[in-house]
Amino acid sequence: MLPWIELDKATIPGDGGELRLKQRGSEFSIMLGANELMNSRLSGSEEALATLSYERIKGRKRPKVLIGGLGMGFTLRAALAVLPDDAEVVVAELVPAVVAWARGLMAEVFKGCLDDPRVAIFEGDVGEAIRAAKAGFDAILLDVDNGPDGLTRKSNDRLYDYGGINAAKAALRGGGVLAVWSSGPDTSFTRRLKDGGFATEAVSTRAGKGRGARHVIWLAVKPGR
Repeated sequence: MLPWIELDKATIPGDGGELRLKQRGSEFSIMLGANELMNSRLSGSEEALATLSYERIKGRKRPKVLIGGLGMGFTLRAALAVLPDDAEVVVAELVPAVVAWARGLMAEVFKGCLDDPRVAIFEGDVGEAIRAAKAGFDAILLDVDNGPDGLTRKSNDRLYDYGGINAAKAALRGGGVLAVWSSGPDTSFTRRLKDGGFATEAVSTRAGKGRGARHVIWLAVKPGR
């Protein structure tokens, strides 16, 4: 068995602690303390975040999508595979080093997806990007933490409370979708989405291709067109 090698470390701005990028052979892992946030061998649920969301906005001209959290690029790559050529994808990533890893140490995982002309990188808090948009997005995809119960930054909780839900609703066009990835279910969050006026569905999906832990994706559609 090959040993894990630590390639780099990065501080999460604010109250978030430190990320560690590790490699074992062709496998990569991003750790926060003893918690593995993501692994290059398990991409199924992150890809589903993109494909399930696109099903809700399919057929729109010049769709604009916000992805919160670059991670290992699985959601971004899956989105680019289904979105039309006239789409625009904004990726909000709080930790600048993660963007640097995508272009350098993990370039083989990202396969050049950041160079796609449809992609723009916003290095900052996805909450800022949401609050700045007024009915500007057709889809908002959030994979910035372990889900509504924040792990990496307690300030991420503001994305999932009533204020955050209302901000996301205001940032979406009519019929747009707010999609949220989580490591597990959260009935309170489902209730908040419904209370916020979203038509809401919680979908269970596997971490890997038909294997691995079960994760949850919320698909919350704003009324209107």
